Amino acid sequence: MTPDNPIRHVSDTALWVAIYRAMESERADAIFNDPFARRLGGERGQAIVDAMPRGKAMSWPMVVRTAVMDEIVLRCVAQGATTVLNLAAGLDARPYRLPLPATLRWLHVDLPDMVDYFRTHMAGETPRCQLEFIAADLRDADIRRDVFSRAAGHGPMLVISEGLLVYLDPADVADLARDLHDIALARWWLSDLASPMLLKMLERQWQPLLAQGNATFRFGPTEGTAFFAPFGWREVEFRSHWTESQRLGRTMPNAWFWNTVRAFLPKSRQHALDRMSGIILLEGT
Repeated sequence: MTPDNPIRHVSDTALWVAIYRAMESERADAIFNDPFARRLGGERGQAIVDAMPRGKAMSWPMVVRTAVMDEIVLRCVAQGATTVLNLAAGLDARPYRLPLPATLRWLHVDLPDMVDYFRTHMAGETPRCQLEFIAADLRDADIRRDVFSRAAGHGPMLVISEGLLVYLDPADVADLARDLHDIALARWWLSDLASPMLLKMLERQWQPLLAQGNATFRFGPTEGTAFFAPFGWREVEFRSHWTESQRLGRTMPNAWFWNTVRAFLPKSRQHALDRMSGIILLEGT
């Protein structure tokens, strides 16, 4: 790691994304409000944003991801989810900021240091639902399966793995998918998903700094959501980051130019670009 690189560990990316949520929340026209994000991201989170190439300009996909996932979480809860299993939860304050039912069981799972950091910085705040913290390294198969076994059996479950899969090897994602289906017995799985095209773009922009902090982007399956089918999951919804950014008014710089270019591309190419990166909702089969 170079001396000026503030990313020391993959968990530091949670600080980075928290600052993006803070930046959005502080706008007069904010599309969501996370009043805890600035506190949680802290000075190091801001240092990461400042150190990343085009760090501030690239907030838009994280803002879109947060807003869309908020919508889907609330919809799944309205449709009957009684347990939320939030994996690598980082600094996700949804149990404190979303209008959730008091009876909802929310499991916040992350590495011990991250859980301690979150709980310390949220001391004195009251969650809106039944929040439980689980300090666990899910890379250990026995620990992961024990956590999933304890999470199961409390009604329909929604799993969230926001910002997690891209840092895992495909074999690890396969193991996770299998265990969530067979052991956690989850009904829904909400995540974000990258494509090989996106990983290649990000390699040029961010990968050197991320790799130095052991936060290399690894997972972007060529087959998209079909990757999960052998493990008992089918795609219910794919929300393209690009399409949702247009809807929400949080587009990338010079989006007008790329929209003009896209208009001249074949429909198949436009579809591929739409599937380059998105928020996915899977359902167990």
